[in-house]
Amino acid sequence: MACLMAPAVALDVSHDEALRLRQSGEVQPFEKILAVAMERHPRASLLEAELERDDGELIYELELLTADGVVRELEIDARSGRILEDEVDD
Repeated sequence: MACLMAPAVALDVSHDEALRLRQSGEVQPFEKILAVAMERHPRASLLEAELERDDGELIYELELLTADGVVRELEIDARSGRILEDEVDD
């Protein structure tokens, strides 16, 4: 008998929940998260940002347009500010 596992699903956090998480200190302020991304990719432009729950973890997902015209997608732990993934967006 085959065991099927549901794929990991990332759910966007609502604006109200994001504000509550920020005010309670459960997540880093977005400005700090953006600074981490910009330190990794100086002179990049922010295209999109989302706060998501992914397998119970709070993750900021950012899309940046780098100075050399490449779109990169970063996943950053919303609690610690640690970069989890940094890859070229297809």
